[in-house]
Amino acid sequence: MKTKERRQKILELLDNNLPQKGTDLAAALGVSRQVIVQDIAVLRAAGVNILATPQGYLLPGRENLCRRTFACRHDLAGLEQELLLMVDYGGKVIDVIVEHPLYGEIRGYLMLSSRYEVRKFVTDLKASNARPLYTLTGNGVHLHTVEASRQELLDTIEDRLARAGFLLK
Repeated sequence: MKTKERRQKILELLDNNLPQKGTDLAAALGVSRQVIVQDIAVLRAAGVNILATPQGYLLPGRENLCRRTFACRHDLAGLEQELLLMVDYGGKVIDVIVEHPLYGEIRGYLMLSSRYEVRKFVTDLKASNARPLYTLTGNGVHLHTVEASRQELLDTIEDRLARAGFLLK
């Protein structure tokens, strides 16, 4: 398979709205993971919006979903509770965004839509000894972009975040 054909096939494999691990793409196309990483970089440079999430590569969905950004603050103990609250009420946590004094906006894609994914994320975070992005701000303030099928679900999530003391007003 030629390079151009392989990159087209990558786009076809990513077009199912499910994250695809680089190793899975490599196996499906008979190349190394490094080749996939390079192909993804070239596709991005050509203007294709490919997200790299903890679950794998993803093309942003084309569904007609509602989105809202929530400004939040909590400590490490509140991280899992905050994320579970969002997915329990029908949300998909797209990202976390912080404002860094030197670099400006820093965004990490999460793509969490279930309790299982939240718990796996928290477990992986602890195992990596990494610190959550909100710790870069000094005051714990961060934003989450959340998608849901209806505005009412986002209203409920906003209400629950406020009740839990996570939402900044």
